[in-house]
Amino acid sequence: MGKVNRALMAVLVAAGVGASSAAIAKVPESQAARLGQDLTPLGAEKGGNADGSIPAWTGGLTSPPSNVTYQVGMHHPDPFANDPLLFTINAGNAAQYADKLTGAHKALLDVYSSSYFMPVYQTRRTCTFPDNVFAAARNNALVGELAEGGNGVNGAIMSKPFPIPNNAWEIIWNHMLVFINYKATRQYAAAVPTASGDYTLYTVQDEAIVAWNDPSKDKAEDLENIWALYIAHTVAPARRAGNVTLVHETINMAQQPRLAWQYSPGTRRVRRAPNIAYDNPGVNSDGMFTVDSLGGYNGSPNRYDWTVIGKNEYYLPNNNYRLGSDALQYDDIITARHINQEHTRYELQRAWVIEANLKPATRHVYARRRMYLQEDSWGVIATELYDTRGQLWRTQEGFPKTAYEVPLCAGAGMAYYDLTNGRYLMGGMINQEPAVNFFATELREDRYTPASIRRLGVR
Repeated sequence: MGKVNRALMAVLVAAGVGASSAAIAKVPESQAARLGQDLTPLGAEKGGNADGSIPAWTGGLTSPPSNVTYQVGMHHPDPFANDPLLFTINAGNAAQYADKLTGAHKALLDVYSSSYFMPVYQTRRTCTFPDNVFAAARNNALVGELAEGGNGVNGAIMSKPFPIPNNAWEIIWNHMLVFINYKATRQYAAAVPTASGDYTLYTVQDEAIVAWNDPSKDKAEDLENIWALYIAHTVAPARRAGNVTLVHETINMAQQPRLAWQYSPGTRRVRRAPNIAYDNPGVNSDGMFTVDSLGGYNGSPNRYDWTVIGKNEYYLPNNNYRLGSDALQYDDIITARHINQEHTRYELQRAWVIEANLKPATRHVYARRRMYLQEDSWGVIATELYDTRGQLWRTQEGFPKTAYEVPLCAGAGMAYYDLTNGRYLMGGMINQEPAVNFFATELREDRYTPASIRRLGVR
């Protein structure tokens, strides 16, 4: 795995992090005490690397920087717009940086050798969260446990359930149980261009009540097994407008799988939607991603055996304020075969690497998945998806940035690439949409019912 912090790895491997069993949970007080000391409050290495190219974490970007003009409701101005470009990685020099490239990026540089490139800037560890989220992570380290088979979480609440993980199940739950404030609303755009670059824009209004982050709850068991309520309402194009998806996300999937419903204006009916799971095609995806690959990974982990590969330094997207700017039109971003890389920003970062291998006698279109999780956020930032023949089929690439007014680690979208047909989907774009509302206190739980989404979807 290249240059790894061997002292940290030794501690985690001794605790069982390299094992494929999901039986180990919690950490002793002596380990939890490291949070905020040699580890950040969420469990990343606080110090920088040997040559200083990765700096120490000093608290992240906790408020709007003094060099930008920002008010709530605005898109985030780029505080690093004047950072000089250090160098660019392309197909011609990729071998020089091979030990710090993910398999996903090696494939993109190879398949799109004439046009794909990675502009690299200095590393800025801006990711951070509110103090109460850090306090919750400290408590979670002591009390958080996996449910039987790794299919859920007990004991923990808010923040990351396993800031000092013992195995890959805990790491993927760190990714899935994201902190986005208790209530939030958004309008985003997605595009699935043809190989020539033509595309139709999908516009979706979505919203969530994330009970996992409800400050009134003390532990996962208080949630009655529902950690998030989610609605996605497609408003464009006209042929898709009025379609609504409702999800009740369960926290112990062994007790109850995800609950989902869909309203179709064509039938004017709400139906249960058990297909909103696993390898069924994602909504508005044109078949470009599976339901469980949305956002890197989501849903039950029970079809795979999970293993920690290790931690290494990689050039990965970060601080993508330029890509998320409202100064960009969607035509500036969407180009043939891949997004316009001129607007992206990559930095040298440490990332956890985990792998999911399909269990025997279990079905999924992806037989193997390798995921790279940003150290400071625990978010999946790149993936490699292999088909049942063992061939690399698809890759995913997320574009993080820090919402410094909250603060929390957010993003400027995610790209889903199919390496076999030259197509991709770019989702989560808000450039020409209203800014995300991370403080949507008006949301009420009685809105998240099948009857409510029928009323919402009627045109």
